[in-house]
Amino acid sequence: MTIIEHWIGGAFTRGASARTSAVFNPAHGTEQKQVLLAETTDVDSAVAAASKAFEAWGDSSLSQRTKVMFRMRELLVEHEDEMAKLISSEHGKVIEDARGEIIRGREVVEYACGIAEVLKGSFTDQASRGVDVFNFRQPLGVCAGITPFNFPIMVPMWMHPVAIATGNTFILKPSERDPSVSNRIAELYAEAGLPDGVFNVVHG
Repeated sequence: MTIIEHWIGGAFTRGASARTSAVFNPAHGTEQKQVLLAETTDVDSAVAAASKAFEAWGDSSLSQRTKVMFRMRELLVEHEDEMAKLISSEHGKVIEDARGEIIRGREVVEYACGIAEVLKGSFTDQASRGVDVFNFRQPLGVCAGITPFNFPIMVPMWMHPVAIATGNTFILKPSERDPSVSNRIAELYAEAGLPDGVFNVVHG
């Protein structure tokens, strides 16, 4: 039986827990995998990895971040069919519906490719007598998303591409009912050049 592990610090790990939950194929109701259910220590490990990665990623250039996003966009196109089948096998939606979900999520990555324009600050000289006004944007740090089962790739991608492109690190807790595509996204981020610990996946 395939065991779905967590992705922490740039690698798969079983973590501290032996607890699992069944992942079914809804088309015929059979159990096809088991997903590990994290303990508190696993969440702490993910936070520690994301915090450490933030030290460098938060100071990275917009050029470096957008380069990762452009490559991620290419990989999402390249692996669209594979991920659509993966979503269908765990969620149950038809392939075309799954492919449409991937495309909607990819649009957020495409938006993140142009994040440099959005992150520009501004300066107003003499807004009042002797008063200048300026603003600039800085990353927050470690961000997290807890997402539902109904759109296993699209809803998480409303969150992590923009968070990552703006210099934050991210921990995703997807639904335990269809968790595999989140792990595949983690692998694609690594292939796109995202540093270890910037994106993490903790199940259960």
